[in-house]
Amino acid sequence: MTISQWIDKREMSGLPTFSYKDVEETFPHMSSRVLRNELYRQCKAQRIQSVIKSFYAIVPLQFRDRGVVPPYNYIGQLMKYLGKPYYISLLSAGVLLGAAHQRPQFLTVTTLAPRINLGRRDSQVVWNYRPSISEEMLNTTNSDTGPILYSNPELTAVDLVQYNHLIGGLSVAATVLSELIEKIDFAQYKELLAGITSVPTLQRLGFICENILESPKQADILYNIIGKDKIERTKYIPLATSKPIADTMERDKRWKLIINDNIDPDDVW
Repeated sequence: MTISQWIDKREMSGLPTFSYKDVEETFPHMSSRVLRNELYRQCKAQRIQSVIKSFYAIVPLQFRDRGVVPPYNYIGQLMKYLGKPYYISLLSAGVLLGAAHQRPQFLTVTTLAPRINLGRRDSQVVWNYRPSISEEMLNTTNSDTGPILYSNPELTAVDLVQYNHLIGGLSVAATVLSELIEKIDFAQYKELLAGITSVPTLQRLGFICENILESPKQADILYNIIGKDKIERTKYIPLATSKPIADTMERDKRWKLIINDNIDPDDVW
């Protein structure tokens, strides 16, 4: 059996990825040089894609003309190979939750440091990094090539606000949240929310729920998670960290926010 035939057999068996170690174990009689030269030829022929060093994705027929595999097809297997927890997040999670008006150009994946570099193919994936990942706040769905993990509505809401700089700002975050808010129940995750994000993120998310999304129930839950005493002792912070502030700007007393951004979901789409 040739390496090309072995790749065909894997694909027909529903195994869309493999590592160099897999090839080495299957063809122990071949030298490392011969193996790598053959894998290089398969990459040049756009039969396989080198996703990261020593990890390959088989290119399905419908993507053979470009030689690039959509990251949805290999992300679960890649993160297992790297031994890192992960979840699909932000706008990409919004699509999976039915809360995005259009599919984003990139797949956003949140994981733990150290940083991951996929080289030239990295343009397909936007990486985000958290200090920890709570498995209780992840959902699972099945892709064409196996199960993948993505953030549930509550974690997605937190991420959209905390990492709004990755998606184009708070108006974009509020736009997705407006489609998501009916699925959200922060009360289920009171204990977890305090541990996975910062107080300023909860302040901003609470303000958006109350004033932009008109969801006082979810806003009250977030206010109680932070605690009235803590908020009252907190100094005013800007609503948008990327925009300037001025003494003349409106201040929200409840959330201790300087309103330095005009959040308007209707202007996004």
